Amino acid sequence: MDDAGSGRPQPDEQTARGLDLAPFRGVRYVPDRVGSLAAVTSPPYDVVVRPDGLHHLESADPHNIVRLILPQAVSPTARTERAADTLGRWLSDGVLAADPVPGLYVYEQQHGDHLQRGVIGALRLSEASEGVVLPHEDVMDPVVADRAALMRATNANLEPLLLTYRGGEDGGGTATVIDRVSERDPLLTTTTEDGVRHRLWSVTAPGEIKEIRADLLRHQALIADGHHRWATYLRLRTAHPSPSPWDHGLVLLVDTVRYPLRVRAIHRLLHRLPVARALTALEGHFRVRTVPGPLDHAMAALGAATAEGNAFLLTGDGAFHLVDRPDPALLSRTVPGDRPAAWRGLDATVLHSVLLDHVWGVPDSPEQIAYIHDTATTVAKAERDGGTAVLLHPVHEDVVRELAQQGVTMPRKSTSFGPKPATGLVLRDLGL
Repeated sequence: MDDAGSGRPQPDEQTARGLDLAPFRGVRYVPDRVGSLAAVTSPPYDVVVRPDGLHHLESADPHNIVRLILPQAVSPTARTERAADTLGRWLSDGVLAADPVPGLYVYEQQHGDHLQRGVIGALRLSEASEGVVLPHEDVMDPVVADRAALMRATNANLEPLLLTYRGGEDGGGTATVIDRVSERDPLLTTTTEDGVRHRLWSVTAPGEIKEIRADLLRHQALIADGHHRWATYLRLRTAHPSPSPWDHGLVLLVDTVRYPLRVRAIHRLLHRLPVARALTALEGHFRVRTVPGPLDHAMAALGAATAEGNAFLLTGDGAFHLVDRPDPALLSRTVPGDRPAAWRGLDATVLHSVLLDHVWGVPDSPEQIAYIHDTATTVAKAERDGGTAVLLHPVHEDVVRELAQQGVTMPRKSTSFGPKPATGLVLRDLGL
């Protein structure tokens, strides 16, 4: 077991055969030093819709975590330096403080009838991680480089990845501990402005930590959210001789047998492609129909169409255009044939390989495409900017897991699993 005195995960002599989750000394906001815990939290860095969401979070509280995960300055180097300086100042001023002893953390989110619980800890990274933690999306190297620079500068994991595993009907030892711990008084309780209640408990008893760790060693996990941060963890681990604190990365593990996640699509906003031009280019390649609004009715029509094949909803001009029934010959020419049928049939595959690359000729770059989680926000931005919103229907989790187990990655930003953990409830300082 890890050295509970230092709180620093210790390397095992034998490579873990599954998920090796270690306790750590969590760094958390001191409630008396901030306006409220809800005001200092944030969605994950890539969910914050910039600049609107960024400005909103920055103004919510001067100590909002967004100043660490998305620091603003004139250059990349200045941004990471600002984050490091801010983190150091908040620690020295007592805005943030480390828990006295290392532990794992049980984390609960509840919104209406939807309840999700999981365990936060420091996951061991190793050469065997490729078979233990399964990615399902490609990543962009510039984003990984940006996250790596931020983690190096701050010497911290500022937000946990969301990983899922299947614990079985009985749940196993982890489920037993979670149920037991959730009956105790939590370390913190807060409700964020989206109506989600968050509760956090520490697990410091050696017996309970051992029970969780022994259970998780039997499982592999799917990355639900945080592919770029996972790639960053692996890059930084390689860059630092082992053993080191970089041998571990901060994660939240959720058993989706007990707590099924919601899977949503991530939509595309094509900044420089007007809807009229997009529709003209589709002639002869796809069927295009105008469907009535409002947005929820149009999205229902999209859902019905995807039950029969690839379909997309285009908007941005005040109307909703349902695009489906692609020309089979076009698919045969443009979709790579060296992948499994499940991958070739994905809407995201057809969107990128057929529509973006071939029909519209839109490069996959930030100047051309924005990836937005919220449907209404995507539509509003398209209407405001004169671009095209491409709305997608979500992929089922079983399809994602099946492809990941085959080692096949989906086009990036194909899925959005949730609810995502709030950033700012617990951080990992690699110096502790």
